[in-house]
Amino acid sequence: MPEEKRPDEPDVADDSESDQAEVYASLAEQRYPISSYTPVAYENLEAAPETDDYPDTGSGGRFRELALPKVPKLRHVVGPSAIMLGASLGSGETLFWPHLVASYGWGLYWLFLVAVCLHFVVNTEIQRWSLATGESVFRAFERVHPVVPLAMLIGGFVSLGWPGWAASAAQIGAQGLGLGTYDIVGVDVVGWRLFGIALMVFIWVTYQVTPLMYNVVESLQLVLVALSIAFALLLFVLIGSVDVLVGVPGSLTTVGDYSPVGTIAVLVGALAYAGAGGYLNLSQSLWIREKGYGMGRYQGRIKNPFAGDDPETVHEDGFTFTPDTQNLKRWRGWWRVTQLEHLLTFFFGLVLVTTMLVVVAVSQAPGATSDAVDMWLIEIAPSVGGLATSVIYVTLFLALFTTEYAIIESFVRNSSDIIYELYGRDAGWSLPRLFWGLLTVFCGWGVLILTLPISIADPFGLLVVGAAMSGLLMWPYIVVVQLVNTVRLPEHTMPGWGRVAAMWLAAAFFGYFSVLLVGTGLATRLGLATFAVRPAVLGSAPGGYVLWASYLLVQTYTMYRVARAKVAADGTVADAATAQGWFS
Repeated sequence: MPEEKRPDEPDVADDSESDQAEVYASLAEQRYPISSYTPVAYENLEAAPETDDYPDTGSGGRFRELALPKVPKLRHVVGPSAIMLGASLGSGETLFWPHLVASYGWGLYWLFLVAVCLHFVVNTEIQRWSLATGESVFRAFERVHPVVPLAMLIGGFVSLGWPGWAASAAQIGAQGLGLGTYDIVGVDVVGWRLFGIALMVFIWVTYQVTPLMYNVVESLQLVLVALSIAFALLLFVLIGSVDVLVGVPGSLTTVGDYSPVGTIAVLVGALAYAGAGGYLNLSQSLWIREKGYGMGRYQGRIKNPFAGDDPETVHEDGFTFTPDTQNLKRWRGWWRVTQLEHLLTFFFGLVLVTTMLVVVAVSQAPGATSDAVDMWLIEIAPSVGGLATSVIYVTLFLALFTTEYAIIESFVRNSSDIIYELYGRDAGWSLPRLFWGLLTVFCGWGVLILTLPISIADPFGLLVVGAAMSGLLMWPYIVVVQLVNTVRLPEHTMPGWGRVAAMWLAAAFFGYFSVLLVGTGLATRLGLATFAVRPAVLGSAPGGYVLWASYLLVQTYTMYRVARAKVAADGTVADAATAQGWFS
């Protein structure tokens, strides 16, 4: 028998074949690649003891005990991060970052690299609670206080409620197709509005073609993401500059000027959209539950209420597992494939596409002065001509439409979960019907805005506002996620010190730029000069110092609570180190 590795080694232990069979699922046991669900007799399960071996219930009910499912192969769990990548492609990667770097130089590109690394950590920490308990991150927030998920719902609507992505995708698609103005029953209708309405209707219809609505979203997003990446690479081959690409490393030592308020708003939005950003990031929790990751496999999936299939139950209080050797090894395996799926799909996909498009923008429109959409369509597309112009239109449309689709999916899934847990469950509502109703209302809202004669002269301006709001939303939920994952989870499933430090950095990073945006906005837009802030902190106005002090207070409190919980949990679970793997 091979010698067993020490439990603190980063890779999966080289166990005997029998041990491996108990930890990793065989091909016959795989129920992927779309999604997986194992129904359970919930009421017959034992409630987990309220001890250090199990999650803290907070203000919620007790968890039920079940074995952690066996770990599947990586290729069978690909999907949730592809949807997240799709939500990112049409925002930061296609518009914000190419525009920022082309306008202000490579000195801002290092911020993208920092932000995408932090998004990787934040997104996987958002997944942690659902992986360990099967509950959504919003249910975890509710266990802290019901006002927390409610605040997320309001922030999500403020940042995503206006269909800016739909307008941008429709305008670019219509311009590429040469659509004009049409007379319909005596009324002149702009072609891009008709195209935008058609896209909204198409998205709504796709949810009606399968009983499991997540499955069609994942399948379509995988196709759209693959096409977006392919056309971005083609665009780089056609008009990108290899010399500019080679010179990128040497260009990262300078720091760009982002002091003007307009630039700060774009920058904060770009930092949020170095991933999906804001409210969208929180969907990772629900997507991995729909996929069947970890304890999420015991929670039901949302089905089309009109497809004829019996609904699957999403239990209010989730599940937990006994920290025996088998389950601890399974947790280590699950955490490994979860991180790899996000790293290989989301992280590398973002870095690849963004770098290619930034190089194209810098090569073709250095010192760009127009907004991001006009930079591509007015400054770059006409100058390159031929096939490259067509590829620009296709690339932009695919990226924006992929993001529009993912935003609708994310907003509806997040909001239905919050409303159901805060009110709908006790009121006897059906979660699938609530989801379907919100989907219909949100798509209908988009159609209404595109139908009404409302001037949308600056769709990119709407995107900047929404993106900046997404950036402001990130700091508070990063703080709450840290507290939930350390204060509430037991030692074997809580994050290690490396991740704790990374989350501290993420909160500090997004908090800093949030204060910068709020202070500069109050001083410049509202004329409240007393709240003026400076990037170096020193030299800020009195009200600006209050903003910086509040930021420092929140950071200090969070770090203290998290560190105290980590120290207190040390040694409370026998053999907890067995569950620890790479960057746990």
